[in-house]
Amino acid sequence: MIGSMTGTLVLAATPIGQVGDAPPRLVHELATADVVAAEDTRRLKRLCGDLGVEIGGRVVSYFEGNEQARTPMLVEALQNGERVLLVTDAGMPSVSDPGYRLVAACVEADLLVTAVPGPSAVLTALAVSGLPVDRFCFEGFLPRKAGERSRRLGGLATEERTMVFFEAPHRTAAALAAMADAFGDDRAAAVCRELTKTHEEVRRGGLRELAEWAADGVRGEVTVVVTGAVPEAAPSDPDSLRAAVAGREAAGERRKDAIAAVAKAAGVPKREVYDLVHRPVHPDPS
Repeated sequence: MIGSMTGTLVLAATPIGQVGDAPPRLVHELATADVVAAEDTRRLKRLCGDLGVEIGGRVVSYFEGNEQARTPMLVEALQNGERVLLVTDAGMPSVSDPGYRLVAACVEADLLVTAVPGPSAVLTALAVSGLPVDRFCFEGFLPRKAGERSRRLGGLATEERTMVFFEAPHRTAAALAAMADAFGDDRAAAVCRELTKTHEEVRRGGLRELAEWAADGVRGEVTVVVTGAVPEAAPSDPDSLRAAVAGREAAGERRKDAIAAVAKAAGVPKREVYDLVHRPVHPDPS
C-alpha cells in the first residue's frame, strides 16, 4: 500500500530537436516540482529559457556518473512527500538515458512513478523510416568493440521485427558495415539524422549502400532503423512434418499442441499433420 504522504517521481520527455515539441505539461512540472533532477543542468537552464519557465524547486544533477550515488537521495526526497521531476538531454528518461535505477528503486520502495509523454527518437525514426512498424524492437547502442558488436548483430540476424539502434556519428559507418556483414548487403534500412532539427535527414537504402554513404562522415544525432529478417518457409514434406512434431514432443510439448504448432508454421491443415503422425510409416520396398 502506497503511503498517502509519499511524493511522486515524474519522468518527463524533453524535445529531441525543436523546443516547440515540448509537451505542455513539462512547463507546469518544471515550475512546480520540489526537485528537478537533470542529466545536464546547463542544458536544463537553456531549455527553461527557451520555454520561458522558472524552476520553482531545487536542481540536482543526475547523470551516468552519479546516478547510483544520487538515487538514494532522491528516493528519500520522495519518501518525505516531495515531487521529483527527472529530465534528460532529449527524449524519455531511462530509454538509453539515466532513470532506470531510480524507477527500479521507487518500485522497490512502493513509491508512485508517472510520466509526461512526449518526443521520442525511437518512435519518430520508426514513423519516418518507411519500414514495417507493426512489430519492432529497440536495441539501443551497439557495443563499441568490433568483436562484441559483431556477436551482438549475429544474434539478431534472424530477428523478424524491425530493429531500432542509436549510434554515435563517428561510429555510424562501422556499425552499418557490421550490420551489412551480419544481415546482408541488401537488407533495407534507414539512417535518421538530426530528427526534427534544421538539418534533419533520412537516408534510405540497403545496408552496404548506406555504409558506403556514411564512410564520408556523418554528423549529429543518429538513429538507425533496420527491417527484420524474412522468416524462412517451414518445410511441408511428410518426413519433415513428422520430425518437427517428434522434436517438439521430445522437448516436452504435448502431441496435440505440437501438431497444432507444426501445422500452423507449415501452413497446412492440422488434420493432415495428425494423419501423418498417426499413420504407420512403411519401409520403402526398394
